[in-house]
Amino acid sequence: MIITRSSVPQQCVELPMRFAVIQFPGSNCDQDCVAAINGLDGLRAEYVWHKDTSLDAFDAIVLPGGFAHGDYLRCGAIARFSPIMKAVINDARAGKLILGTCNGFQVLCEAGLLPGALVRNRSLRFVCEMINTRVEVDDSPFTRGCPKGTVLRLPIAHGEGCFFADAATLRELNANRQVILRYVDGKGSVTPETNPNGSIENIAGICNRQGNVFGLMPHPDRASDARLGSMDGAKIFRSMVQSISASRSARTPERVKQVA
Repeated sequence: MIITRSSVPQQCVELPMRFAVIQFPGSNCDQDCVAAINGLDGLRAEYVWHKDTSLDAFDAIVLPGGFAHGDYLRCGAIARFSPIMKAVINDARAGKLILGTCNGFQVLCEAGLLPGALVRNRSLRFVCEMINTRVEVDDSPFTRGCPKGTVLRLPIAHGEGCFFADAATLRELNANRQVILRYVDGKGSVTPETNPNGSIENIAGICNRQGNVFGLMPHPDRASDARLGSMDGAKIFRSMVQSISASRSARTPERVKQVA
């Protein structure tokens, strides 16, 4: 009998999942993301400086909130040209899971990995509060295990979180099931009053056409511990784990059969 790595039960060779948390000058939620991810069993998050050029060692990538490069031009506009973004874009095209929260969402839009744009809040004021979001797509890599209509309680903290897209782009987002989260009330109803920043159609988070890049303004990293008032954010990270595990299983070669 020939024994190879592929003939060993998968659970015996499964490697820890590694999440890269990109650090830009001005990132301030990088530590929140690392703490949230490292708080989940079987995961390891590591900081990656924006001047690095490779993300090959990681299973998923997180772009955290903050004020990349001070938001001196547009939010995320300068970060889009950081050396690490070439690797982020290449890995996104290869199908790796990419999560962008708050400023990370803005960077993903500026980099062309997500459609639309984030502009000044309708109130022209910085908003910081706990809000409710409704899961619109229950089979995305980021919402596995969350039935459609599930309400996730997550915090927001932004001044330019108003999502905007032209009519054609908005039609495509809805038609292709790319709107993942919407702002709602506690019962899951979409109302003007529950929209904290003026985002078109109460959109709180979207994914790309392929479904592997997800940007959202709320902070799941700040809602992954009961001591913070909500653990709903952990559901997004756990969903990523499930999706990566499923992808690994699909790529696992068939066991070598016994040969004479």
